[in-house]
Amino acid sequence: MSSKAKRVLPTRPEPPTAEQVLADMRGTHPADPVFLPPAEPRRDRGPSPGSPGPARQEAAEERDRLYRQSRSYVEMNQRLQESLERLRERREELRRAGAALERDVSEMKQKAF
Repeated sequence: MSSKAKRVLPTRPEPPTAEQVLADMRGTHPADPVFLPPAEPRRDRGPSPGSPGPARQEAAEERDRLYRQSRSYVEMNQRLQESLERLRERREELRRAGAALERDVSEMKQKAF
């Protein structure tokens, strides 16, 4: 019997501190999507926090528009995939019909001559 030696795994490094993360974020390119902080919500003096303000309403409408557009894209993509499959099946049927027609024409030529 052989015994297997246990492997000793290295210890995990400590996670970065908030200061280290912020320092990384400050050192990146401004357009880097990974380190872009989320946009701060505007703190206008306007309607009460429970009621949607114009900016929130526009953002909600934009989200809804993008959601509808995404759903439309997914549905269109599904329809295109289904159409592609139907076209493949029909192409195969036409290929078989063409081969059968060529065989029939060949047989008729042989019988005629």
